[in-house]
Amino acid sequence: MKLHLLCFTFFTWPLVVHGSGGGPWCYSSQDPKCGPDHWKDISHNCGGESQSPINIERSKVKRDSHLGGISFQGYDHATPGRWKLINDGHSVLLSLSGEVIQSHVNISGAGLPNTYRALQFHFHWGSSTRDGSEHLMDGKQYPMELHIVHMNAKYQSITEAKKDPQGLAVLGFFFTVSEIDNPSYNTLEAGMKNVSLKGEFIELDSTFPLEMLLPPHDKLSRYYRYQGSLTTPDCSEVVIWTVFEDPISISQKQLKIMTETAHFTANGETLVKMSDNFRTPQPLKGRKVWASKDATVSHSNAIRASFLSMCLISLATCILLLF
Repeated sequence: MKLHLLCFTFFTWPLVVHGSGGGPWCYSSQDPKCGPDHWKDISHNCGGESQSPINIERSKVKRDSHLGGISFQGYDHATPGRWKLINDGHSVLLSLSGEVIQSHVNISGAGLPNTYRALQFHFHWGSSTRDGSEHLMDGKQYPMELHIVHMNAKYQSITEAKKDPQGLAVLGFFFTVSEIDNPSYNTLEAGMKNVSLKGEFIELDSTFPLEMLLPPHDKLSRYYRYQGSLTTPDCSEVVIWTVFEDPISISQKQLKIMTETAHFTANGETLVKMSDNFRTPQPLKGRKVWASKDATVSHSNAIRASFLSMCLISLATCILLLF
């Protein structure tokens, strides 16, 4: 898809994902003094009991057969309106701004308590020498992670939604690297070059189906679900997380453009490349992680279940023999 540049400027953007903590925050790659280890000093939520991201251990997840396929409404066609690709100084995000757009792109079903409207998506990545996904899968970190942020449709603002533990729903997707370009990411790849500095944005004069960015539809029923938080200050614990098992494939060239083009800093400031913009996994603290009916549950978990089943059968047999 061809990228049309309509606007290029500097701005102060009210973020809909990154919370409004009590002071400036950053990643350790930018300045260790305001990195994730210090976020709890900015917002007490960041030291809470239900923080994200997490390490998803498939030997410990619980199967929920009621977690079927998610209903994606409006993901399969280009929506009306215009989107903005933004460098907010922490990540690069694409804002699906405007009520008209939001009313067209929704998710529902699969255990979600309501319909959720898409607000924006953004990325977390590492550097040329390390991976940078926020969630881990069995301890494995992927090169990059996509977050698509949705708000409970019964609310009109993020401020309202953040008062509800089920106010937001975020879809998380891992990336892997192959030798072949993913043409669905050409628009974003081209746009990245125009939002290199903090505060820069471009406005696209046309949209595209969001499903282009995702794994094949038949893979989208394989996911893990848990209750968590925003992964940046103010770290509000209001997010229903859905992390998909199957990654998105892009080429090494595309990954390099995505991870080496943007900067944390604005025009006139010392350039600091935007790298390692991820938070490390947080402790579960008693929370359960649920596997959808089609998701992988590890072999060790299956062995435990089989062993328990055999024990129950043996116990039942012994009881019958006694009588």
